[in-house]
Amino acid sequence: MKGVKLVMTTMYIIRHSKPLKVNNDTNKDSLQMQNEKSSLSIEGESIAKEKMNNKELDNIDIIYSSNYVRTIQTAKYLAGRSNLEINVDSELGERKFGIDSWDELPEGFEERQVMDENYKIGSGESQVEVRKRMYSVIMRILNSNRGKRIAVFSHATAIAFLLKQWCNIEISKGKINVKFNGKTVFNDILNYCVSFKLEFDDNNNLVSVTGINL
Repeated sequence: MKGVKLVMTTMYIIRHSKPLKVNNDTNKDSLQMQNEKSSLSIEGESIAKEKMNNKELDNIDIIYSSNYVRTIQTAKYLAGRSNLEINVDSELGERKFGIDSWDELPEGFEERQVMDENYKIGSGESQVEVRKRMYSVIMRILNSNRGKRIAVFSHATAIAFLLKQWCNIEISKGKINVKFNGKTVFNDILNYCVSFKLEFDDNNNLVSVTGINL
């Protein structure tokens, strides 16, 4: 209707910063728990502190993060400068492998999962399952925060699979090419703290996508 101003909602989906390398040979935690507990390295802390101070992230209204330690540790720098709390949601977590040790991961697993959206092993998640999970939580966040500027901290594979909900994506050797409405909006490695700026209309339709190396 003419004269009616549309309410746009802006969401930044941000990958966590660089994690610390540790030796888990004698760790009795499950592989999933080890992954969730993985913390940032000193370099990762420095990267997060720098990137979260980018002017692109000024005036954020609300922050969400997966329950993984490394995402929360990344988000804390934006929360600190914005004087906001972090809303933790486990549905924003990384793709689950469904194995008990890395030795159980089949050769070529990553490539096959990219090519076959239903492929998974054990109790892990397929590409389709990750996308459905991520899309569901993103819609829930949008419905609760119309017209706001939202920051969501998640993980590389989960973000890539989510973007396939709206975008044409090609993944090869760690590099991701993202096209929205036929236009390339990102063509690079998903570096630490890389962000995708998504703008949605009143009906949660995605209007624009911008890939940003903060």
